[in-house]
Amino acid sequence: MRIRDGFPGQRIRVLPPEVVRTASSTGLTGRLLVTDAGYFPHALHHGRQRRRGVSGSIVIFCVSGRGWCEAAGERVGVEAGEVLVVPAGLGHVYGSDDTDPWTIWWMHVRGPDADTAVGQVCGGHARVRVLRVHDAFRLTAELTRVVELLETDETMPSLVRAAGSAWSVLASISADDLAGDPQRAEPVRQVRELLRRDPAAPVSVSALARTAGLSTSHFAALFRQATGGGVVEYSKRLRMARACELLITTTRPVGEIGGSVGYPDAQYFARQFRSVHGCTPSDFRRHHAGTSEPEEGDAVDGRLGAVRG
Repeated sequence: MRIRDGFPGQRIRVLPPEVVRTASSTGLTGRLLVTDAGYFPHALHHGRQRRRGVSGSIVIFCVSGRGWCEAAGERVGVEAGEVLVVPAGLGHVYGSDDTDPWTIWWMHVRGPDADTAVGQVCGGHARVRVLRVHDAFRLTAELTRVVELLETDETMPSLVRAAGSAWSVLASISADDLAGDPQRAEPVRQVRELLRRDPAAPVSVSALARTAGLSTSHFAALFRQATGGGVVEYSKRLRMARACELLITTTRPVGEIGGSVGYPDAQYFARQFRSVHGCTPSDFRRHHAGTSEPEEGDAVDGRLGAVRG
């Protein structure tokens, strides 16, 4: 026999219907509202069956033990370190494992922003998803914050703060999904960290692949999956971000800034900068300084503009 709650040490908050109606019709909580949230430790025999689903989407993060879920004719297992996402309106049944019952943090969310985030993770609203999270401690902290805010009171400030924390949960899950399996993504994460530490260093895809212990083609494919682009483009974006920072916060010459971010040729630096920001480095600096006065470096930028016609 499955039980819905009543576990020693549990925490649970469910908003009254009138509060849900009011909050769903106004402001930020009209876009995303947490209606239920809780924590069930060692939830032996826990389970719920909802043939028609619920009005909100369900997020269950398993921090230890195991569980399962059945929906749309499919049964999936849920292990420690994985999150189960059940879209709104989807009939389902789930429960904890009988020999290794799960400990879970969970929340129910509704609203158009919640629907968008869940729809992206689930590829629509016709199936559940189980994903392995990249940072279990962070997700636990975020869900703990959601529960704490609902435990505080049912005032609009608390509900808005809970909505913000819930959005952080959904964004983390979506980002982890986009990044792919954490074990496969780890080599890419290390390379990205290497590029961020020294954006001016020469970029060799084959050398970075060797650093990651992967073939060049496999590494390039994983990198593109994790970032949405290639290694060279990612490096250029990092360099340009650093260049923008230096253009705004220092008076160093444009050519010197280009050299410091990996572009010793001032003209090439200006071309690369324009390809990202749509203007020359000097124009960018003047815009952010609130002045139209020419400065050192405009001669190079001007010649480039003349060549481009």
